[in-house]
Amino acid sequence: VQLQASGGGLVQGGGSLRLSCVASGNIFRINTFSWYRQAPGERRDLVASITSSGSTDYHDSVKGRFTISRDNAKNTLYLQMNSLKPEDAAVYYCKADGFYWTLTDTRPQYFEVWGQGTLVTVSS
Repeated sequence: VQLQASGGGLVQGGGSLRLSCVASGNIFRINTFSWYRQAPGERRDLVASITSSGSTDYHDSVKGRFTISRDNAKNTLYLQMNSLKPEDAAVYYCKADGFYWTLTDTRPQYFEVWGQGTLVTVSS
């Protein structure tokens, strides 16, 4: 299973961006889809997550500004980011866990994977 993140870029403070993350492979089910971010010299922090049933969780700093969503039919995760602030600038990573089919196993196997990251830059 692989994740491909996209949608990052340069935006002015107060602007918006929409990140996408597409999962590929012999996926049986994705349980939790998440967005993390990491600024230079900082740890990687959870920004938002969404379960297979649609339950969401957000970091306090993005509540009311960011919206996480997913399209299960397309195995795709989104993050709509509005009212962006300079402190939102970071590399954003998507993460997924779930189950996938292998060529030899009769039951789907567990996976947990990270995407490659997409850079978000916010000018003040």
